[in-house]
Amino acid sequence: MRYTISNESIKAEIESFGAELKSLKKGDREYMWCADPKFWNRTSPVLFPFVGALNNGVYRTKGKEYKMGQHGFARDNEFELLEQKSDEITFVFKSNEETLAEYPYEFELRIAYKLEGSSIKVNWKVINTGNETMPFAIGAHPAFNITLDENGTQNGTFVKFDTSKELEMRKFEDPVALDEMHYMQPDKDGYIALDEHSFDNGVFIVENDQAHEVSLAGKDKKPFVTLKFDAPLFGVWSPVKKNAPFVCIEPWFGRADVKGFDGELKDRDFEQSVDAGKIFEKEYSITVD
Repeated sequence: MRYTISNESIKAEIESFGAELKSLKKGDREYMWCADPKFWNRTSPVLFPFVGALNNGVYRTKGKEYKMGQHGFARDNEFELLEQKSDEITFVFKSNEETLAEYPYEFELRIAYKLEGSSIKVNWKVINTGNETMPFAIGAHPAFNITLDENGTQNGTFVKFDTSKELEMRKFEDPVALDEMHYMQPDKDGYIALDEHSFDNGVFIVENDQAHEVSLAGKDKKPFVTLKFDAPLFGVWSPVKKNAPFVCIEPWFGRADVKGFDGELKDRDFEQSVDAGKIFEKEYSITVD
């Protein structure tokens, strides 16, 4: 079921399946990707309890080996409406017999959306309802419309960071990360220009708190969407070699395995944890112009 929240500036639509943000409008302008399967059939999935893929699709915890698909299972489950007001809404998804069979931890995942001016704040609460420490990862994957140039390429779109320092990015070999880095230098104002080959090698993975504000801008270099977050790493992604009319900005608390990793779940890079009976809570915002 799809729900709508609005204020004097913007309107958002959220689907209860996956608690996924499907639409964000200011006036007549739609900022969210339409999930056209020609390029990518999602809009803004929530990644939980994994971000990214596992080596050989398996992980190890509590003395056993489990199978898990890329990005976990929250995005493919129905959430329950917990509360709704005119400008905010909260959904919840709880562990059950099916989830426990592939992820042996009890939890409650709450996802809330709240409008403030021209911003939507997205709040995550991971509640450990079990009796042991729970390792997990959580991340965002929102896709934003961009305007392609006259040749149907991403030339003319810019990504802006809140830093002009050289960015160290982890190399990626679909579907896992590599134990190698490459580097990208924004201009003095923090901009990197996209072109038709920007995503030939997959996602940009920027780790270790190098930036906490990322925007998309058109050829005039005026940002039209900005994400602010305190996540330790994030991704910037668009489908490989497709020049798709959208770009994702993805705050992450976790990421894909490094190729060859065969350790325990708790030892995955950037893995989070929450003690029994405790709550992990994080928030990011999307501001549109």
